[in-house]
Amino acid sequence: MTTSTKAPVLFISHGAPTFAIEPGVLGPQLRALGAQLGQVKAVLVVSPHWQTRDVKVMTTAKPETIHDFGGFPAILYELAYPASGAPEVARQAAELLEQAGFRVGFDAGRGLDHGAWVPLWHLVSQADLPVFQVSMPVTLDTAQAVKLGQALAALREQGVMIVASGSMTHNLYEFRQAGAQPQAYAQEFTSWVRTAVLARATAAVVAYRSEAPHAERAHPTDEHFLPLLIAMGATSADDPLRVLDGGITYGVISMESYVWGLA
Repeated sequence: MTTSTKAPVLFISHGAPTFAIEPGVLGPQLRALGAQLGQVKAVLVVSPHWQTRDVKVMTTAKPETIHDFGGFPAILYELAYPASGAPEVARQAAELLEQAGFRVGFDAGRGLDHGAWVPLWHLVSQADLPVFQVSMPVTLDTAQAVKLGQALAALREQGVMIVASGSMTHNLYEFRQAGAQPQAYAQEFTSWVRTAVLARATAAVVAYRSEAPHAERAHPTDEHFLPLLIAMGATSADDPLRVLDGGITYGVISMESYVWGLA
């Protein structure tokens, strides 16, 4: 699976909910990665679609599939991702987060939001790995996101794959207004981030609002970018790093994704 015993870390741009039925360029790449996950024992997902005051950890034994979106094709609301939960691993995650100074609670009824199950629809298509989520505090900033990832990194030694699900660009107003042609600003922002990630320049990505071109336009708010910092915090310098070039959908939604820890 990996160059060591550690499970991989992924940042996945989950795009619109339609990504589940329109795999585009990224979907087949995730399915190919899924074939390399033989030693992964469980999946921890962080998604911007679950934000809470303090960190919450999902201990649901059989999480439901949450269709937390509206106005999309009817078929999306019929999809179910029947993965089991991972309550024991979730409690270990909570302990690590508490040791790192986070205030942590549990949620035994939470299901999988679309930021979790839509990318897993491609990555773990058989839904045969236990899955649980860790919420993002509403006050989380870029530096704290790195710290949160660092706190969770130890789980990788136990075969827990960390999936930080967000979006490389996320301007919902322009999503509704844009055409199919990729917008230059989305391409330029994605290129800057790719260069920084490949250079493992975490400090630059933490300061992306002042460093990256078109940052305010690409992310009017931070929540869909923070998972990238969580992923970077959970990795180490010796993790092999691969770019998953997902292209740009709907003109402004960059599907750029990354995987650390797979040869």
